[in-house]
Amino acid sequence: MFSYPAGCDVDEELLELVTMVIASCEAGRQCRLRPYDRARCTLVYLRKHDTLEQIAAGFGIGTATAWRYVNHTIEQLALHAPSLTEALTSHHTDGYVLLDGTVAETDRVQAPGHFSGKAHREGVNLQVITAEDGKLLWISPALPGGTHDVTAAREHAILDTCAQLDLEVLADKGYVGAGGTVITPIKRRPKAELPDKHKASNKVHAALRAPVERTISRIKQWRIFRHAQTSPNRLTSAAAAILTLMIYT
Repeated sequence: MFSYPAGCDVDEELLELVTMVIASCEAGRQCRLRPYDRARCTLVYLRKHDTLEQIAAGFGIGTATAWRYVNHTIEQLALHAPSLTEALTSHHTDGYVLLDGTVAETDRVQAPGHFSGKAHREGVNLQVITAEDGKLLWISPALPGGTHDVTAAREHAILDTCAQLDLEVLADKGYVGAGGTVITPIKRRPKAELPDKHKASNKVHAALRAPVERTISRIKQWRIFRHAQTSPNRLTSAAAAILTLMIYT
């Protein structure tokens, strides 16, 4: 293997944030790489999802050392991610949030239940909540990719928490029957045409939900969510770390 100069499409502001997080928990540790370079290792891993072998070659360290630096930094970033209640109580605008689910593909799944019929691949289910303008509020822990969105929302207590906070939730047809404060598109009856007024209502609903779909596209720019070469359990920590990076910059 040979190394070569390469770039990573992450703002310097994010690099500074990760460097500060690492430096704040140093406690006199002696490491081969300074905090700035360990931050670069982690961002390359999350953003480009280079393998640990590639990262190790690029930074002149061993693969095990790269693994230790990257995983320690991810865990530290994850500690700064807000809980669901903290994320929702920080939202004080029009009294509603947007909810959608996405599947992050991973190649390390052997257990049943991780194949997603919606995405037609193995992976994990992540629930994403945004404000009405698309500002990211929360990313859930990972569940098996075969988990239905409404089931995932119940398991993460999203529906109950939003109801307790009197927050309306705009969601797609994957959440039909969720109850509480969830508002979904109107479904047509079998063999029946949807009335024009309901079509118009669904069109408005889709337009209001568009920002959460754009935010999920931005989340997927972190390529670890496209074809993760790690276990599903590690994606929970990665999701929390990326949540920290996206909401504090």
